Amino acid sequence: PEDTVTGSFASFISAARPEHLSQTVRQRSKRMILDSIGVGLLGSTTRGSPAIPSVLQELYSSVAVSSVYGKPGMKLSPTLAAFINGVATHSMDFDDTWHPATHPSGAVLPALLAASQMLPPNTKPSGLDFLLAFNVGLEVQGRLMHFSTEAHDIPKRFHPPSVVGTLGSAAATAKLLSLSPAQCCHALGIAASLAGAPMANAATQAKPLHVGNATRLGLEAALLAARGMEASPLILDDIPGCSGFSAFYSVYQPKPLPAPGQQHEFLLEKQDIAFKRFPAHLGMHWVVDAALSVRNLFINYAGSFSPSLIRSIMLKIPVSKYINRPFPSSEHQARHSFQFNACAALLDGQVGLGSFSDSSIQRQELRELLDKVVVEHPEDNVANFDKMYGEVALLLHTGDVLTGKCDTFYGHWRKPLSKESLLKKFRSNASHVLPEEKIEAIIRLVDNLENLSDSSQL
Repeated sequence: PEDTVTGSFASFISAARPEHLSQTVRQRSKRMILDSIGVGLLGSTTRGSPAIPSVLQELYSSVAVSSVYGKPGMKLSPTLAAFINGVATHSMDFDDTWHPATHPSGAVLPALLAASQMLPPNTKPSGLDFLLAFNVGLEVQGRLMHFSTEAHDIPKRFHPPSVVGTLGSAAATAKLLSLSPAQCCHALGIAASLAGAPMANAATQAKPLHVGNATRLGLEAALLAARGMEASPLILDDIPGCSGFSAFYSVYQPKPLPAPGQQHEFLLEKQDIAFKRFPAHLGMHWVVDAALSVRNLFINYAGSFSPSLIRSIMLKIPVSKYINRPFPSSEHQARHSFQFNACAALLDGQVGLGSFSDSSIQRQELRELLDKVVVEHPEDNVANFDKMYGEVALLLHTGDVLTGKCDTFYGHWRKPLSKESLLKKFRSNASHVLPEEKIEAIIRLVDNLENLSDSSQL
C-alpha cells in the first residue's frame, strides 16, 4: 500500500524523473561518479584484486557482457562485474563518505555500470537515465540512515554500506530497469534479506567485500524482483514484534518518503559528499591535517622536524575502538589507525599511497614515534563525522607544547575539494590503469553525462 513507508519508497523510485534533479544535485553526483571510477581503477591494482576476476571466471559460467575495472578486454556477468568493481572501489578505503556515515557511490555505481551493459542495444539507458538512477540510489541510502539516531555516529555494529548500500543498489537498479512500484517494493524487501556485515572485519582484507556484496546483491535483488520474486511489502516499516529493516538499528523511526517534485528535496542538495585526499578511513583526515599543522609549527620552532626533541605526542580523538590502533601491522590496519596516520604525517609531511606500504609501516623511526603517542578522548569530541575534531599536541623535552587542531579537513562536505583537486585525484588514480587519452575521455563523458545517448559507453 502507498500509505506505508515501504510503499512510499517504492512509489518514489518509480516516479522519480530527470527534471526532479536540480543543477546542484547533478553536478555533485557527477563529481561522485568521476571520483568513484578513479578510485575503483586504482583499487583494481591492489593485492588480491587482480586474482578475483580470473578466479570467478573459472568458478562461474556467465553471460559475459559487463566490464571490469583495470582489466581491458575482460567481461563478466553483470552481477560478478558489479561485485569485483565494488570490491576495487573500497579496497583502499579511498571512496567517498556521506553523513550519516556510509560510502554511497561504491555501493551503487558498479551495479549501474554493469546493468547498463546488460540491457539490449535498443533499450540502453541514456546518460540522464543513468544519472537519475544513481541519485535514486543515493537518496534511498540517505533517507534510511536518517531514520536512526544511532546511524549518525561512527558505526559499532554493522558496516553501513553493507546495509543501506545494498538497498540503495537495489533501488538504483530498479529505477534503471524501469520496474513498477510493486516490483520496486519487492526489490527493497529482497535486498534487506541480503544485507549486513559486521564491523569486526574493518581493517582487514574482508572489509572491501562489504561494498562489493552491497552493489552485487542489490543488483541481484532488482533482477529477481523484475522476474517476479516477492518480498515483504512492509520491509521498511516499523512493525512491533517483527523486525524488518529495523533489525539493523537499535533505534529506528521511519517516515514516508515524499513524492519527487516540488515537495521533495534530494538530500544531496542539502549536504555535499566528503572526498578523501589519501586512501584511509575518513576519521584519519582530521588527525592528518592536525598533525601537518603542528609539524609546521615545530619546523618554525626548531628549524627542522627532529623527532628526538619530542617527549610525547598527545592525540585528542573521539572514542571509536576499530580506528584506535596503537601499532598497526598491515596496510589495512594502518588505514584504520589514528596513531599511524598522525605519526606518518609528522614524519613525512604528507600521507599518500606510499604511506601504507609494508616498508613504510615497518620503519624504525615511525615505530619510535608511535611509542611516544598518548591518547585522550575529550567529552566534546564525539564519534560523528559532522561534529568530531582531531588535535595533535607535541610535548617537547624543553617543556614547551605545540598544538595543531583540525575541525574540518579539506575534502569534507563543509570544505569541498575544488574541481582542480578532484580532477588531479582522478587523473592520478586512473593513470595506474589507463592511458592519458582514455582518462580524458572519461572526464568528458561524465562531465556531459546528461547528453549521453547510451550510458553503457561509460
